[in-house]
Amino acid sequence: MQYKFYALLSRMRYITRWGLMRNSFPENVQEHSHQVAVLAHALALIRRDVLGREADPERCATAALYHDASEILTGDLPTPIKYYNPEIKRAYKQVERVSGEKLLGMLPEELRAGMAPLIFEDDPVSRDIVKAADKLSAHIKCIEELRAGNQEFASAARQTRQALENMGLPELDWFLEHCLDSFGKNLDELE
Repeated sequence: MQYKFYALLSRMRYITRWGLMRNSFPENVQEHSHQVAVLAHALALIRRDVLGREADPERCATAALYHDASEILTGDLPTPIKYYNPEIKRAYKQVERVSGEKLLGMLPEELRAGMAPLIFEDDPVSRDIVKAADKLSAHIKCIEELRAGNQEFASAARQTRQALENMGLPELDWFLEHCLDSFGKNLDELE
């Protein structure tokens, strides 16, 4: 029997993000998921090794790789629609759940139990860190677009920054203070 899960995941590269915005640099869900995984790993390391709090960087990075897997079936619904009101948000969460269950059904039975916690982000610490990394990735996208002169992202940059500050995660605050400014620099300035 052929299992379609991994072939379907490879199609994440065809799902574009920021569909309502003019982009200087198009971004797809596969690229985004990689960046979120790197950021989630960093936030978990900061939480564990700098702040001395519980976190599993490898689990956070792996969960981040799959955090948007349901979008293979749903597409990337723009944030202003997804969070327009509580009823739409609840309905979309249910659509994501059904999509996740469908994806899990494309795996051999033996792999489903190991993959389900990643698809459904059931660990609260990992879920919070992945959510923060996801929002941080969006903010970094805004910084990069603004740096390229694309003012289309000015409002989104303000909103994502405010959302990051409102999360109240010490590891995220540490990253914002010590790492975020580097994303606005060119290669020469980074060396």
